[in-house]
Amino acid sequence: QVHLVESGGGSVQSGGSLRLSCAATGDTYKIDCMGWFRQAPGKEREGVATWDENGRTTYADSVKGRFTISTDNPRNTLYLQMNSLKPEDTALYLCAAEVKTQNCRAGRFGSWGQGTQVTVSS
Repeated sequence: QVHLVESGGGSVQSGGSLRLSCAATGDTYKIDCMGWFRQAPGKEREGVATWDENGRTTYADSVKGRFTISTDNPRNTLYLQMNSLKPEDTALYLCAAEVKTQNCRAGRFGSWGQGTQVTVSS
């Protein structure tokens, strides 16, 4: 069982920066991959960035070059550094984790946080 709690969201102006954190507790030693997702009102949830136990990272095209996913004390805290924020980045940002390698490879995550709101004004 993995429990995730996000923090760091807020309201910023276009071009600003925010750093999101995701604190993982429980069976964190089992985590094979983690990721950040976001959901805007009226839109489907979309993947933003992922990290796996081998240190590989992936990014959505819309955030490449602006967002960076990283970990501190692997599998305990996941970060998302967001720079050059745009109004279209406004969403609820959720952290996710998965303990099974095959699910990580399939992009399926079993543990989710409650999310932290990011609002970017123009």
